[in-house]
Amino acid sequence: MSMNPPVSDLLLLSNSTQPRRNYLDHAETEIREVLGNRKKVLFIPFAMHDCERYAEQNRARFAAMGYGLDSLHRSEDSVAAVEEAEAIFVGGGNTFRLLKALYDHDLLTAIRERVQAGIPYLGSSAGTVVACPTLRTTNDMPIVQPPSFAALGIIRFQINPHYCDADPFSSHMGETRRQRLIEFVEETGQPVVALREGAMLCFEKGRAKLSGSASALIFSNAGEPAEMSPGSFLDI
Repeated sequence: MSMNPPVSDLLLLSNSTQPRRNYLDHAETEIREVLGNRKKVLFIPFAMHDCERYAEQNRARFAAMGYGLDSLHRSEDSVAAVEEAEAIFVGGGNTFRLLKALYDHDLLTAIRERVQAGIPYLGSSAGTVVACPTLRTTNDMPIVQPPSFAALGIIRFQINPHYCDADPFSSHMGETRRQRLIEFVEETGQPVVALREGAMLCFEKGRAKLSGSASALIFSNAGEPAEMSPGSFLDI
């Protein structure tokens, strides 16, 4: 799978916490692999309302892995902080809130250029969605309105995190996530990788590999969604 050239290593998580495990425990090995010998991460907390609390949670977790962490909400010059970052982690929360903040702080171009220059990008949930061309495959309610649905576009396809298969015994009569993603493909022709909880995509030298403990579905206009097992490389 090729991405917009050239880009660095990326790690895109469906979720940040697994049942009966602590925050980011399920992704620690992959985080270490992506960050390598870098010493500090720039955290972007804007998907959450309480940025200070979110930053402290992440500062403690990354310190436990041996990394320093600065939070962008504390920076006097957000663009300069991005331009000087060794690595970027964009946390989860509400995708509309996150993307609006990136526009408000004039950060999309700065982040995109830094990633294309070679620094690692880590995203979880909303942070994963904004790596895509658009936020239109998010699961979130539009609690705020960003100027555009256009996101970072550092990968060329869409991701739907937290993908849930429909319960055949449920009394819910609304459309399923599967139906909604099929509708998106019908309208746009763009493929979507739906990551179940515990799944993540690891990118290295332009190739995307499914990692983690769960499988994924690939939605495209080629027909029925295709299953993808952990360890497989994307071919869309």
